[in-house]
Amino acid sequence: MSTKIFDVIVIGGGQAGLAVGYYLRRAELDFIILDNQQQSGGAWRHTWPSLRLFSPAWMSSLPGRLMPQSKEGKNPHRDEVLSYLADYEQHYKLPIYRPYDVQSVERDDQNDCLRVSDGRYTWLANAVVSATGTWNNYYIPDIQGRQDYLGEQRHSAHYQGPEAYKGKRVLVIGGGNSGAQIYAELVQFADASWVTREPPQFLPDDVDGRALFDRATARITGQYNSDSADEDNSDKHRLVDINVGNIVMVPAVKKARDKGLLTTLPMFSRLTQQGVVWSDGRKESIDAIIWCTGFEPELEHLAPLGVIEEDGSILNKQGQALKEPRLWLFGYGNWASPASATLIGAGRSARENVPVLLEFLSNNN
Repeated sequence: MSTKIFDVIVIGGGQAGLAVGYYLRRAELDFIILDNQQQSGGAWRHTWPSLRLFSPAWMSSLPGRLMPQSKEGKNPHRDEVLSYLADYEQHYKLPIYRPYDVQSVERDDQNDCLRVSDGRYTWLANAVVSATGTWNNYYIPDIQGRQDYLGEQRHSAHYQGPEAYKGKRVLVIGGGNSGAQIYAELVQFADASWVTREPPQFLPDDVDGRALFDRATARITGQYNSDSADEDNSDKHRLVDINVGNIVMVPAVKKARDKGLLTTLPMFSRLTQQGVVWSDGRKESIDAIIWCTGFEPELEHLAPLGVIEEDGSILNKQGQALKEPRLWLFGYGNWASPASATLIGAGRSARENVPVLLEFLSNNN
């Protein structure tokens, strides 16, 4: 009895996995998508209810199917994105199997392919697409006293709205878009302050996520002119700071700004059991801290392949891992493909890189 070997196994059924699946379906490949969630939606299922996209629906659609226009303003909210993603996978009848939490990807020398396992079951494929994203691997900086602090600490990955913080003293830490959106909501209900290491950079009101994506693409491809000291085009496959954390003025953030509430405090020096010590030595009791400090790639399942670099990235060209050509990366951000951790970027990176994957399979089968 022969062992079944798929053309491609996609790990992750979020926006990046769906975009890849669209092109694999069009190419009539034998593939499956393994997703560790109970339902469709990927990381969007775990975001806070009031979260809004940076761009209008027509700019944020996956390949082949437009996202319906938002019923509540220019920028679609989380529930509209969830509905769209569920409709997308059903419309294209993508072969998604859930919940399967992939634990490892290894080389199978006997069958000359890659072996994917969730600890219970095993699948074989001529190529593996890893599209697990970053949401489950959130980052909190190692601030002095953080382990001693007795108040609530929550990362933005687990923030679920302002109700639990009414009347409390809360710090929102992080100068990016998640910090801005969460603070703009919380400050209406709580005694909240927005804490950032550097002053946040606000985009003009008429600039949205499309402009950020175009800027990211231009810089990664070497078409962006910059005199900054961190510009380094010698290795475009590694992590690159493209400074696209500038804050998009979505409605809630605009509202807070227009009320004069969109102000920040500089970072405190350390945490205590009860709160923080500010840089001037002043101590303050704090009820809760919400860390809006970003995410790192979720790549532990790829460790057996020996492809993960010290900085947490994987060297790649057009999504193809240089140390294991049968492995492909989608949806992890700029080191994998420009802005590929966004809806608009997920679609574009799939459109540009899946044809290279198809050519690889054709030449190696």
